Amino acid sequence: MTQTPDTNLQIRLAARPKGLPQESDFQLVEEPVPQPGDGQVLVRNILLSLDPAMRGWMNDVRSYVPPIGIGEVMRGLTVGEVVESHLPGFAAGDLVSGIFGWQRYAVARARDLSRIPPGVAPEVALGPLGMTGLTAYFGLLDVGQLKADETVLVSGAAGAVGSIVGQIAKIKDCRAVGIAGTDEKCRWLAEDLGFDAIINYKTAKDLNEEIRRACPKGVNVYFDNVGGEILDTALRNLAMHARVVICGAISQYNATEPPKGPANYLALLVQRARMEGFLVMDFQARYAEAQADLGRWLAEGKLHYREDVVEGLENAPKALLRLFDGSNTGKLMVRI
Repeated sequence: MTQTPDTNLQIRLAARPKGLPQESDFQLVEEPVPQPGDGQVLVRNILLSLDPAMRGWMNDVRSYVPPIGIGEVMRGLTVGEVVESHLPGFAAGDLVSGIFGWQRYAVARARDLSRIPPGVAPEVALGPLGMTGLTAYFGLLDVGQLKADETVLVSGAAGAVGSIVGQIAKIKDCRAVGIAGTDEKCRWLAEDLGFDAIINYKTAKDLNEEIRRACPKGVNVYFDNVGGEILDTALRNLAMHARVVICGAISQYNATEPPKGPANYLALLVQRARMEGFLVMDFQARYAEAQADLGRWLAEGKLHYREDVVEGLENAPKALLRLFDGSNTGKLMVRI
C-alpha cells in the first residue's frame, strides 16, 4: 500500500471575493489525513482541474450547485489514487476521479467515484476524456445539433473546451472558426488543430467585420464560452435557424455589477434561431457513449489537446487567476 504523509493540505474559502479573487480569499490548512470507514476509500489526489465555474461557486448566490461555504474546502474535480479501501471493487492503486476538492486526501463513497480505465493517464482523464471533452461533445452535438457542412464559431477557442469544440466540428466535416486573444494561441489553433479561420479579438479593428469575413454564409452554431461583447457581436452574424450554445461567460464572472443582457438578442427572432444553456452533468447517463467517440478520435490522431500544469497545491489560488487573464492555453490543472 502507498505510504501516506501524516498531514492533509487543504485550501479553504476564507472570504467571498469581490471582483477577481485575492490570496486573502483563501486559507491553507493542514489537518491529519482522514480515515476511511466501512464502504469508503481514501484517495490521494494527483491532479486538480481548474475551471472557470469555480469563480461562480465562490459567490453566495443561487446556482445549479450550492455555494462553497466560508471555511469549507474549495470544490474541484480531481483524479487520484486509492491508497486505502474498505469498499468492495476498489483496491489500493486504482485511479479514480471525483469532486474531491482542493486537498491532498479525500474520503469517498462508491457514489462519489468514477473509475479511470487502465492505461488512461490522469491528464487525459481530466482533459479530453473528462469533463472538458464531455462538455465540448454534448454542447456541440446535442445542444448545438451540428449538421455537416455548417459553420461553427467558438469563443475562448484556445481554452480546454473551445479547442476540442473546434476539432469536433472538423471531424464532423464542418467549418471551424475560433476566437482567441493572442497571436500564439491563434497559431496553435491554425497550425496544430486545423481551424479554418481564427480571429484575435484583442487586435481586431472591427470584430463584427472579422466574424463576417470568416463566416461569409453566417454562423450556424455559436459555442459561447465568454459572454459579453463577443456574444453580442456573434448574434449579429447568425445564419437562419442558428443555434447559440451557452457554455460559459468567463468575461462576466468577476464583474461587480450584474451583467447586461445581449443588446442584439432580436437576431434570434429575425433568424429564427435559438439560444440555450446547458450543464454537462445533464448528460451523465451518456458519458460512456461520448468517451468511446472521444477515445477513438484520440487514438486516430484526430483530436489533440494541450496541458497547462501548475506544480503544487499551494499555487492553486494564483493559478486560478490565469483562467481570467488569458495566460493559459488548453486544460489548466494543478499537480498536487
